[in-house]
Amino acid sequence: MAAGWQHPTTNRRTMLQAGAVGLLGLGTNHLAALRSEAATATPHRSVIYIFLSGGLGQHDSFDPKPLAPENIRGEFAPIATRTPGLQICEHLPRLAERSQMWSVVRSLTHTRNEHSEGHMLMLTGRNTLPPTFSASKPMPQDWPAIASVVGDVVSARNNLPPAVVLPERMIHRTGRVIPGQFAGQMGNRRDPWFIEAAPFNSTTYGAYPEYEFHHARGKENFKGLTFQAPSLSLPDALSQQRVLSRLSLLGTIDEQRRQWDTAAATEQFDRHRENAVSLLTDPRVRSAFDVTAAPDAEQERYGRNSFGWSLLMAKRLVTAGVSLVQVNLGNNETWDTHGNAFPHLKDYLFPPTDRALSALLDDLQATGQLDSTLIVMAGEFGRTPKVFGLTQHYKHPGRDHWGAVQSVFLAGGGIQGGRIIGATDKIGGYPTDNPQTPENLGATIYSSLGLPDTIAWHDDLSRPHQVYHAEPIAGLT
Repeated sequence: MAAGWQHPTTNRRTMLQAGAVGLLGLGTNHLAALRSEAATATPHRSVIYIFLSGGLGQHDSFDPKPLAPENIRGEFAPIATRTPGLQICEHLPRLAERSQMWSVVRSLTHTRNEHSEGHMLMLTGRNTLPPTFSASKPMPQDWPAIASVVGDVVSARNNLPPAVVLPERMIHRTGRVIPGQFAGQMGNRRDPWFIEAAPFNSTTYGAYPEYEFHHARGKENFKGLTFQAPSLSLPDALSQQRVLSRLSLLGTIDEQRRQWDTAAATEQFDRHRENAVSLLTDPRVRSAFDVTAAPDAEQERYGRNSFGWSLLMAKRLVTAGVSLVQVNLGNNETWDTHGNAFPHLKDYLFPPTDRALSALLDDLQATGQLDSTLIVMAGEFGRTPKVFGLTQHYKHPGRDHWGAVQSVFLAGGGIQGGRIIGATDKIGGYPTDNPQTPENLGATIYSSLGLPDTIAWHDDLSRPHQVYHAEPIAGLT
């Protein structure tokens, strides 16, 4: 827990919980658990999973190939980092200066080249598709998202949800909801908490308002986009409406309570109600959301744009006690650089990412939280080794989808900085050393949270489902 952040006193917390009892009818067993929490001060481990929907090109970021032919290496030059032998893209200078704080896995691989399929694998930490998978919509028997698993098996702290996703759900510009980000076979009442601070935008991409663009037309601004203190939503099976006030929450609870009749369901439901009460009533938690009102110097360091505000909010939430924050950096597959890849990465995507991620590293290190907070940055796949042009749509070339390999950025959480795990061939197309899978990445996240490899989540029939499906990535610690 960061310096300056103090747990509320037992009396303060008990009063908050007592208010929940009076307002929402919570059982007194929750007060007993609350009192016991004060006596068990355990280190808080957390994860910030930065997801680059669309797919970041490995050649153009963390695995440059300067000796490859021009149509492979692309337009960017590599620069040295503080780590001998580690070069990255010239347009990530802040991260290059901080390479002692992070490591890269250059050999994460899977077999899927379609967006929805890649999202399913990388957001759930599974290396196969579920039997009933549909690329066009989430299905009830989908694998559960990592955020849902953590939300179910990790104990809540400070009466907050163990896992949240921000600043938006991932929805394609056509309105298609991307699968892989929900609870799936766990049941939709265990969907992650979505903190929706960004409005749905089907027109432009990137870190609005500073770095907003259109994939074909370049720099462009869509009027009406405002990053704001979010509307809070319960999982769909618990709520038919957004939680906008205590009264609407109470009405939702009354309606849902009539639909629940088992002890296990009631206990799960009480947990969500507690979370909602804390999110709605604790001013310190609410202030964590209001990042656009942060001090000017802090906003300047992170960037006054949706990327910077999102990572600032993530930092504040893990400080407050949330165990996993998934940050979706970019709406509607923003990183899908089929065309105009190099000007868009250089001018719109890398600057806000480099700035905000570096500020996050600095802040967590300064407060002593970096050792206990794992940062992961990945997309659903990498990009093709060959640069190609789609002249009918784009003025400049780009790269296609490529599941065979991507580079994954990792920092904190006990990971040693300056390490390179795995390698790719001379054209950056396939792993040649130490291949890793989405299951290894998922296991790394769970391990960083201190979860034993025997842990399971249980369905409504009390059947156990294993959380780990592989070993964590070796060589990082």
